[in-house]
Amino acid sequence: MAVAFFIMTQTLLSELKAGAAILTLNRPERANAFNFEMTQALINALAQAENDSQTHCILIRGADKIFSAGQDIREIQQGENISYREHLEKTYNALILKIRNLDKPVIAAVRGACAGAAFGVALACDLRIAHSSAYFVVGFSGIGLAPDSGVSLFLPKYIGLGRAQEYFYSNQPIAAGLAYQWGLVNRVGGWDYQRLIMQIAQELAEGPHEAFALGKRAFNQAILPNLAEALASEAILQEEAGKTANHREGVQAFLEKRKPKFS
Repeated sequence: MAVAFFIMTQTLLSELKAGAAILTLNRPERANAFNFEMTQALINALAQAENDSQTHCILIRGADKIFSAGQDIREIQQGENISYREHLEKTYNALILKIRNLDKPVIAAVRGACAGAAFGVALACDLRIAHSSAYFVVGFSGIGLAPDSGVSLFLPKYIGLGRAQEYFYSNQPIAAGLAYQWGLVNRVGGWDYQRLIMQIAQELAEGPHEAFALGKRAFNQAILPNLAEALASEAILQEEAGKTANHREGVQAFLEKRKPKFS
């Protein structure tokens, strides 16, 4: 029996179209930055899509022509003595594992900025379809943090260790065209972008579902057998980084919109 798939919260919108669950990150006033509510809503929506017989692929996109700026730093700063390790275990680690363990293709449709934890979410997806305006920023070093959300594992696999470390250290953006050259994204679209992503989503939705599921499991086993361990290790390292003076300075500089003065 088919399960009616429809979720709508303040921070996450969804619709089912031609077998594709379209999930829209909806915090445009914060550049679609993730807060706890939106992260949990996305995890729940993915779980519902997994169990919905009418849903055969999932498309994750951002509202207002931007994918996501990553974690909402202001939300983190509202909590006192927050454990970054516990935060990651409850949010991004669970989200990344849900995307990879989902027996249905997941597409990241990226327009504008895709940074920090949102970069990890996009990297975890099966395909990344970028608009010509898209750019990717590792982001963490800008506020004195180590990579998390699977970035330390996914990014070197896509573009090589040397490039991954360079863009972590420099915090420079990777434009859509360069990302395509390096194999970081699968396709780049311009004026035909909406048609392109819906065409790909429909093709996946109409494909051999069992073969897709088993194939994704095979790729996970061959290429990402240590994903859970890598996420756990990132959380431990982030806990350490979050206690440093340079992280405090990075956050303060971000909030004050100035260049940080790291010691």
